Amino acid sequence: MYDRARIRAALDRPGRPSSDFDLNPGTLLPEGRKLRPAGVLVGFFQQEDHMRVILTKRSSALKHHPGQIAFPGGKQDDTDESVTAAALREAHEEIGLPPSHVEVLGHLPAHETVTGFLVTPVIGYIHTAFEQVPEPGEVDEVFSVPLPHVLDASNFIVESRRWRGHRRSYFAVPYGPYYIWGATARMLRAWTDQMT
Repeated sequence: MYDRARIRAALDRPGRPSSDFDLNPGTLLPEGRKLRPAGVLVGFFQQEDHMRVILTKRSSALKHHPGQIAFPGGKQDDTDESVTAAALREAHEEIGLPPSHVEVLGHLPAHETVTGFLVTPVIGYIHTAFEQVPEPGEVDEVFSVPLPHVLDASNFIVESRRWRGHRRSYFAVPYGPYYIWGATARMLRAWTDQMT
């Protein structure tokens, strides 16, 4: 159903940027806001007859987004030559994935987060098995979900909660015990839309 050629072809088509505010059209964003560049690795691999996407559960001890489901990644440092390099570096640090094990197929349009980041999702095929090593203090768990599940628009739901005094709607794409929501779910939904 999904192979690298089809995914690469979809990523070569123009896409639409996404944001944490997509489902909240009344949100007023400050003029001239400065967004910090970041990259996340949306890494997937072949397992038997289907593909799976790697995700992490953030440490419950973290100050920001504790316990949430996320892609490995983070802000672009001065030493990173690009957001792709940042995503690969962070994936190595957070889950032990060597950059040489990843074939970068392309990128989704950047995603603006409520925390002031402009995140570029880097889509990469993990062609060589590796030992998953969660970074202590930052990652509680490394796991994977079937790619067909998170690229099926019918599996996404819209939910809402109060945030900073306002009701905010967001995408979620639950899988088993994992509640995938917020920016992670929104980027997966953007990938879903890109594949159609």
